Amino acid sequence: MSETDPRAAEQAPSARPHTGRRRNEAAHRAILDAALHLLADSDGTPVTIDAIARTAGVGKQTVYRWWPSKGAVLLDALTDRADRDVSDQPDTGSLRTDLRAFIETTFDAAQRSTTASALRTVVREAARDPHLAELMQTFTATRRTALHELLARGRERGELDGGADLDLIVDQVYGLFWYRFLLGHAPLDAAAAERLAATLTEGNRVS
Repeated sequence: MSETDPRAAEQAPSARPHTGRRRNEAAHRAILDAALHLLADSDGTPVTIDAIARTAGVGKQTVYRWWPSKGAVLLDALTDRADRDVSDQPDTGSLRTDLRAFIETTFDAAQRSTTASALRTVVREAARDPHLAELMQTFTATRRTALHELLARGRERGELDGGADLDLIVDQVYGLFWYRFLLGHAPLDAAAAERLAATLTEGNRVS
């Protein structure tokens, strides 16, 4: 039988499926989930790489394979959750409708039990960890960019005055969010989202 006999190929055992990528993806997900849950349960106690690795069921070197520091893991975990909770930007053709939906989704996602506790812990730790504070700025910048793009679409459609300061509008949205989120003096609910969207669009519409 020649080396090219097709019967040999038919009789040869099939190759074993490659599982390394699936194991890596599972470990990556386990680390992010562990970091988020530890943040939520820490009650202000610093979360360590050792604790993240132990909870995820991996070695420390596996964590360091993907992240250079504990802060990077924590912010990546929050970014991952935010990306899942606040996925595609609404684009209904109405700025007020899109803005209300964006704000309401942001409010709702941040107040889910695990995310809320984790976010408050990161804010506390960032106050005493310059590297984490820098990463926190990166995290918030991605959220600001998404909102800025939504507002820019509305301005291009003529729903906002051409001279409207989009950065200032973004500050007003997230300023209200962080103020109420951290102090808890007033709700972050659908009614607040609706009033804020109405105020910002009416106050900056084309005259």
